[in-house]
Amino acid sequence: MLEIYPSAQAVGEACAHAIAGCLRDGLATRGRAGLVATGGRSPGPVFDALAAEPLATSLDWARVVVTLSDERCVAADAPESNARTVRERLLVGPAAKARFLPLWPKPDPAALAALMPFDAVMLGMGEDGHVASLIPGDPGLEAGLSTDEILVDVPAGVGKPPLPRVSLSLSAVADARAIFLLIAGEAKREVLARAQGGQDLPVGRLLSRARAPVRIFWSPEHSA
Repeated sequence: MLEIYPSAQAVGEACAHAIAGCLRDGLATRGRAGLVATGGRSPGPVFDALAAEPLATSLDWARVVVTLSDERCVAADAPESNARTVRERLLVGPAAKARFLPLWPKPDPAALAALMPFDAVMLGMGEDGHVASLIPGDPGLEAGLSTDEILVDVPAGVGKPPLPRVSLSLSAVADARAIFLLIAGEAKREVLARAQGGQDLPVGRLLSRARAPVRIFWSPEHSA
């Protein structure tokens, strides 16, 4: 389901409202909610909107657990750290009450398993069709796409920057109650079209295996 918006800010606001609805449902029906955030530039406006009024105060963040789709194996304050972006742009104000479960150092898999299926998963997509850190060119890619394990290791030399990573597996992501894919620019829209047309890319595997229809948010411009 491709949803087209005029700007990155418009994508951020629309996706944030959709995610907030998923979290409210989780809180109302199960007493807690799990959100998987993602790295890169795409989620920034979503984080900002979730952390700002009025959405921030509409959620009981103390009962929300936030984790990541993938992470670079770097220090938490390194510029390459996805956790750093989450702390700086999402876990502020009322949202600071959420429990944050970073992927590096790797957490106890049982802590992640307790959140599954996740209430909402945010993902970006690279121009090579990767999602999370399930990246073409990784010798272990097929294992990451087929394993029932929650976490997979990605070696150095794969992706940009070419740092070692840890990632949620495709099965962990695809089983989520809701998935939101954020893309921007014509190049990525063309990659998505190729995947939807049958080219074997990680994003295509996600679209075919997802438990619920993936909502795809697209704008012509990239976020800051």
